[in-house]
Amino acid sequence: MGQTVVTGRGVVTPIGVGADAFLDALEARRSGIEDGQGTCDDFDPSDWIDARTQRRSDRFTHLAVAAADQALEEAGLTDQIGESIEPERIAVLIGTGIGGLSTLEQQTRAVVKDGERAVSPHMVPMMMPNAAAATVAMRIGAHGPGWCLVSACATGAHAVGEGKRMLERGDADVVIAGGSEAPLTPLAIAAFRQMGALSKAGRSCPFDARRDGFVISEGAGVLILESEEHARARGVKIHGKVAGYGASNDAFHITQPDKNGRGAIDAMRAALGDADASTGDIGYVNAHGTSTPFNDRVESLAVRSVWNGDAPPISSTKSAIGHLLGAAGAVEAVAAMGALERRLLPPTLNYTEPDPDCDVDPIADGPRDANGLVATLSNSFGFGGQNASLVFTAA
Repeated sequence: MGQTVVTGRGVVTPIGVGADAFLDALEARRSGIEDGQGTCDDFDPSDWIDARTQRRSDRFTHLAVAAADQALEEAGLTDQIGESIEPERIAVLIGTGIGGLSTLEQQTRAVVKDGERAVSPHMVPMMMPNAAAATVAMRIGAHGPGWCLVSACATGAHAVGEGKRMLERGDADVVIAGGSEAPLTPLAIAAFRQMGALSKAGRSCPFDARRDGFVISEGAGVLILESEEHARARGVKIHGKVAGYGASNDAFHITQPDKNGRGAIDAMRAALGDADASTGDIGYVNAHGTSTPFNDRVESLAVRSVWNGDAPPISSTKSAIGHLLGAAGAVEAVAAMGALERRLLPPTLNYTEPDPDCDVDPIADGPRDANGLVATLSNSFGFGGQNASLVFTAA
């Protein structure tokens, strides 16, 4: 089995719908954070889903469908399924951190107010975490393996990494991999605020001394993965290669990262090993970079440990789009590949006060030219201590 390549990208974010629109906005230093959250204002589900399906599905499914449709179209697969590509050889791995939370909230209010008969018969299929993966599979007739990954904020990256593994095992010829999240609900916002995770200032400033929590956002990211041989045979454009994947557990605390960065270090080293790459090959790290006091300090320590103190430039996409939870890793994979394709390192916004505990180069002056860029690494670390790192190389 040859290398895993990316032939299609789909994103819905608070700064743009579509991979290139998203990358353009990053380079333009545009922020999608308003009133302490990141809303996908440019997204209209009617552009992707009919009214009946909208009523019978949650917003996190709407976002996933839009991202998957974009990716499939870019990969040239829309008209090939069932023709040159067997449906049984197409896998769907689309995860989420929470799932259909808005549906759960609405239906809970309904049963409390008006009793059992007020609950929708569609509640279960609307709220279940695998609804997005199932809906995408049904829309295109994908009969290969399919399920939903749930690993909090590492979900999207795990989906891409496990998609790579599926191709390597020969389980599929095409994998539709990513994550989707629609957490902008009263309950989710209150819950994250009560646990002290959200920024009181309503800003995302990763690695900055003023950071006080993350900004919660919605969105989705989906990648089309194929073996290089399969993609070359189809004659489709390759946007990058998923050269390495590493995963680990902190086994430390349900929400806080291991203070010594052990899990993050293990994931990054595993990804480098899987890619047969050295630290010197990596010219940019797309950080998990949540803007929380613990994460940024520990991630800085972990990156410097892996690189023996000589870390490459590092930036956080979350400074522009906020934290998309289960979708973050897939969207940030697009950013990490975009740096390779465009030879530009995306910036970290809102960085004005350096923190001695975060001794890294956050590309505050970016976007920054990177003509010699060979490979990038993207980190995703989730509550529960579940970590994923991905290494990307140019097509």
